[in-house]
Amino acid sequence: MTHLPTDVRAAFRLFAFYLRNGTLDVDLLGFDYWNALQHGSDLEMVFAIFSNVLEVDEHGRTVNDGDAQYRVAQWIRARQDPSYVVDPPFEPWETELH
Repeated sequence: MTHLPTDVRAAFRLFAFYLRNGTLDVDLLGFDYWNALQHGSDLEMVFAIFSNVLEVDEHGRTVNDGDAQYRVAQWIRARQDPSYVVDPPFEPWETELH
């Protein structure tokens, strides 16, 4: 495979759109979170979590892009609200930077 499958590229495009548009999991993130992501390391972690959690089947189709977006939303919420408890807690592989 020389390029990412179309479904994966679409998942990243939509994720970036929702993230920047302020509409990433509105139920969990009912606040303006964009200003909190102005530091490169926070934005780096957001994309790391999304790409680590995203699963692709043998045909190159994404199978859990909503779950990957939700895990990112949980991370953002926890960064902004110390009382928020991420459930289930993040596994080390979810936040690993490659």
